[in-house]
Amino acid sequence: MSSTTTDQMDGLPVVSKLYLSSSCPELKAESVISDFSDTEEILSEIERVVTPPIQEEQEEFIIESTSLPSPIPLSRIGLPTTTTTTAGLAIPIALPSSPLSSRRSLEWQFKGLTVWLELEEFDNDLTRAVEYFSSKHNSPFIPQSHTTAIYGMEHLSIEEARARLRSVRDLIPQWPTFAKPTGITSDIAQCGRPGQVCDIAWSELTLATNPQHEAALDILYELFYGSVYHRDRPWKPHNSVAYDNPETNHLSLLDTIMYASQNPSLLGMERRVAAIALWSTVGKMGDWECLERVRFID
Repeated sequence: MSSTTTDQMDGLPVVSKLYLSSSCPELKAESVISDFSDTEEILSEIERVVTPPIQEEQEEFIIESTSLPSPIPLSRIGLPTTTTTTAGLAIPIALPSSPLSSRRSLEWQFKGLTVWLELEEFDNDLTRAVEYFSSKHNSPFIPQSHTTAIYGMEHLSIEEARARLRSVRDLIPQWPTFAKPTGITSDIAQCGRPGQVCDIAWSELTLATNPQHEAALDILYELFYGSVYHRDRPWKPHNSVAYDNPETNHLSLLDTIMYASQNPSLLGMERRVAAIALWSTVGKMGDWECLERVRFID
């Protein structure tokens, strides 16, 4: 399935054409360049263009948009205010945050040891986005906002991997800064397709690589694998804000666009890498465990 992506302009998502598909009504989209000066115009344009005939097997949908107070404890996230538009678009209030125990679990069985980059946050914006989408859709909760560098290592013991991670700053004193995200992507991955290692639905902030990132990633792979290793090139870094099972997926591109438009730091800020962490990703996501963390920013 091809990705559904928006570009950005002046810190806000650029949206000019969205359409529904009977096979996947809230994930398919296409974008072309258009200039919107504020959120009101984005909402108005989305209302104008998302008007195909409703097929019998499709349900009508309401675009939902919320604003979160900042900063607030995670236990209180999920109490946004109602937003309305001059175009008459209905924007309902989101329900209060649901307890983690009541949310769906991610059913895919993952593997191995994984290395994550933890990006700099502004008023906990990435963490709040993860909590918002999980609470809103009652979907699986991502335990830590992250950008995956290496996934699923099975050739090292936990202690060997922890020892190697502890030496990472001797080789990479500071991971190169990430530029502003290039857009938003919502998609469904299928294990076995190029670059896809699991069956999962997700929404992400899409990041860009550069020669400095590629060089740092090579150093990291050599640290964990030795001089002979294989990795996909170029790297396709991203920071996921939501996961779900393909069979129960409630994530949507529109929903992610609306949230990002009202939380402009998500698309409008460069980000340093605050830390690099080693996780056990054996089993389901609920089984994941952080084993070691090395901070780049104190």
